Amino acid sequence: QVQLVESGGGLVQAGGSLRLACAASGFTFSRYAMSWYRQAPGKERELVAVITSIGGGTNYADSVKGRFTISRDNAKNTVYLQMHNLKPEDTAVYYCKAASLRNNYWGQGTQVTVSS
Repeated sequence: QVQLVESGGGLVQAGGSLRLACAASGFTFSRYAMSWYRQAPGKERELVAVITSIGGGTNYADSVKGRFTISRDNAKNTVYLQMHNLKPEDTAVYYCKAASLRNNYWGQGTQVTVSS
């Protein structure tokens, strides 16, 4: 049974930091590209960051470059999103996604709220 379980969300003041984690099970984690998406109220879900399965290459949305860092620990089947200098516009539900050529899996999301 495939599971992606996000954690680490919460309420933080502008300028603060949070680290999200997504624990995966039920599939071969190391073979999947992992990414973080977010969805704010009334807006479409958007890609925040992605890390490849091989080599660990990363890419970020322009809005988070220099503030967010995605990383993965294949031994722990976990992907992380370190977020610094958070802004009110970062407020959203954050989802992790696992992707291969054949499959896409989503977590249930974790709420991040940044107060001004």
